[in-house]
Amino acid sequence: MEAPRSREQQARDYLKTHRIMELLDHLTSVLLFVRPGNPREYLISVLEYMKIAKETNVPFPYFMDNSNITAMFEMLDNSGKGTISFLQYKEALKTLGLCDADEVLSDDGHIINLNKFKKEV
Repeated sequence: MEAPRSREQQARDYLKTHRIMELLDHLTSVLLFVRPGNPREYLISVLEYMKIAKETNVPFPYFMDNSNITAMFEMLDNSGKGTISFLQYKEALKTLGLCDADEVLSDDGHIINLNKFKKEV
């Protein structure tokens, strides 16, 4: 007759099955990277985004720092004008998982400069 599993083993199995430790590691990393003023509210919003990503099968956008965003903008601005087209901007948002391919973004006719790009991304 097989001995019943200990409560400790049951807890370990539960954490492993539901990947709780990976989730907590990710949340802690994001929290330390961003250092928001209201950590609880920020964590709630991250969990909500993760839930939406899971429900819609859209990859969850992981955090990027300003150097990553600037580098992406510079790759798109291959002429060095300091601006990109609305089409390039939209494609960048799709690549980052920040908008769907079918999502309609309105082109307000303004060029996209680095500051606007950083703000939106």
